[in-house]
Amino acid sequence: MSSGTVSRIIVVLEINGTERISCELKRHFSPITVGLITRMLPLKGNAHRLGQSVVYFETKIDSGIKRKMTDFKKGDIAFLPTEGSICFYMDDVFGGKPMAIIGKITGDIEKLSEVKSSDVLSLSRN
Repeated sequence: MSSGTVSRIIVVLEINGTERISCELKRHFSPITVGLITRMLPLKGNAHRLGQSVVYFETKIDSGIKRKMTDFKKGDIAFLPTEGSICFYMDDVFGGKPMAIIGKITGDIEKLSEVKSSDVLSLSRN
């Protein structure tokens, strides 16, 4: 399988090591942050939910954001710098916390709807 291109990195989000969701990190969205994440892969953390629309896990990544956004679409992957969190959007959200979009979910997003706080999420290269 392809690992993507210089600007598009193919990754997999795993839920408890069993469910797999294909994703893409896109360097042109946030070059510094995506570069840091890519170099630190694989990443793993406990799942958290932000309402019914967002699943995320915290990392030790310390990166600011240049292109802050507060509106996100279903399938967006964003980085929240205050907690070093990688966030996965299951629905459109308008007026959320300022974050930087770093990629897109390309696989079955519905698998995220079953994620619980006790689950373990991991992000790794495909």
